[in-house]
Amino acid sequence: MKSSVLPRIIAGFAGLMLLAGCGTAVQRGGTEQLLLADSVDRAVDQLDLSPLAGRHVYLDTEYLKPVKSNLFVNVEYITSALRQKLTTSGCTVEKNRADAEYVLEPRIGALGVDSMEVTYGVPASGGVGQAASVLAGGGMMPSFPEVSFGKRTGNIAISKLAVYAYHQETGIPVWQSGSAVARSDAQDSWVFGLGPITRGSVYDGYSIAGRKIRLPLLPEQPAGGSKSLSIANDHQFVHPAVLEQQLAEEKNEAKSQAEKTIQPASLEAPPPTGN
Repeated sequence: MKSSVLPRIIAGFAGLMLLAGCGTAVQRGGTEQLLLADSVDRAVDQLDLSPLAGRHVYLDTEYLKPVKSNLFVNVEYITSALRQKLTTSGCTVEKNRADAEYVLEPRIGALGVDSMEVTYGVPASGGVGQAASVLAGGGMMPSFPEVSFGKRTGNIAISKLAVYAYHQETGIPVWQSGSAVARSDAQDSWVFGLGPITRGSVYDGYSIAGRKIRLPLLPEQPAGGSKSLSIANDHQFVHPAVLEQQLAEEKNEAKSQAEKTIQPASLEAPPPTGN
């Protein structure tokens, strides 16, 4: 009698899990790249480059080269983000070091993704099945499958940047940023097999199996970013047609001013002066 009770219990648990529904999530490299890109953007946004506004700056990327990764988010992405931050901060980025007043030297302290998985329930175990079969006095029982009431997986991307600037001719340091550390996260959760419920700093709200939903029992996702302009924001500084017109007007004005300062030489001899 005892030998027939345990299989029934196992079958009952399996039936409950099937009735609750099930969902799986495949590990995606795209999510990791999105997390890394978001963490890099957040770290670059922490840099206050206002002391260099209005200066000609050369971005020295020599010490970014040792960082190697097979992901899409690499040194080139970080370099472009820094160039954009310099430009939007009012700096003029020079291609040649000799043409710059100051040299900006960045370095990367961290760039990676950590993963974790938590299961709420009974994990899969062969040892538990063997022990149960001995206590039941029957033959060998199969291994217990995983019986979970809830499950959560998550990825956290971490980026750390540091930048300092020095005078190009003298090498005298003028500014340093300190450590800019940023984290971005993405989490998938299952409750009684329902899911994955996706949320995180790189998503707008919650979604189940890729479909956006509004869960009344869960708080709204906090709005990311600061009030200041982020390099991840969509923003138009000036329309190209307006910029071209302004540059043309400035060029014509400078030309007219130059023509006014030029005194034409007179071919007539000065009148004789009387005694």
